[in-house]
Amino acid sequence: SYLSLGLFGGRRGDGSNEAMAKAAANPIAGSRRTVRRVEKTPEVRENKLARAICGGATALAVALAVPSVVQAEIRLPPLDPDPNRCERAYVGNTIGQANAVSDKVLDVRECKLSGKNFNQKTLSGALMVDADFSKSTFVEAVLTKVYAKGAKFEGADFTSAVLDRAVFDGADMKGANFYNSVITGSTFIDADLTGASFEDALIGGEDVKRLCTNPTLLGDSRFEVGCRD
Repeated sequence: SYLSLGLFGGRRGDGSNEAMAKAAANPIAGSRRTVRRVEKTPEVRENKLARAICGGATALAVALAVPSVVQAEIRLPPLDPDPNRCERAYVGNTIGQANAVSDKVLDVRECKLSGKNFNQKTLSGALMVDADFSKSTFVEAVLTKVYAKGAKFEGADFTSAVLDRAVFDGADMKGANFYNSVITGSTFIDADLTGASFEDALIGGEDVKRLCTNPTLLGDSRFEVGCRD
């Protein structure tokens, strides 16, 4: 028997053998602590699951309550009724270069301005949605907080331009030249950057990350932006 072999660690004839014998006769009582732990396991798991669900719901609520740059929707004003609103782009804004503050909104949405010269113009805060600037030049221009979603900039020249907190989501920027430009806080989500050049451009760290996720940024363009892959 286990007792005669001394596997319980007690010597024959001492008081411990009697206790060992009782434990052998009633193994369930001897393992009561283990049984209790097993019995509590479903309850512990249920509590952990409840806490996880609660934590996940809280995180989701916080995520929905705080809009991100991508999720944020911008409500635009009606088109400026000024019949000369498109021509105002040649003048630009004369005040508030850094924060895009102006006495009047520069509204050039849907304007046909391809092949035009906007060199050294301040276009801060301009609304450029669906406008056509193909092959236009923006050398040393200031485009702070411009909203150019869906606009056409194919072959445009942004040499030494400032593109600060600008939105170019969905824009056609095939073959655009960003040589020596400054790009900070701007977005190019779903923009077509095929063949665009970013040689010697100063691009913010987060801007690099966002640009490198654009599937149309290939070959030399990726190298010039600073993508690591």
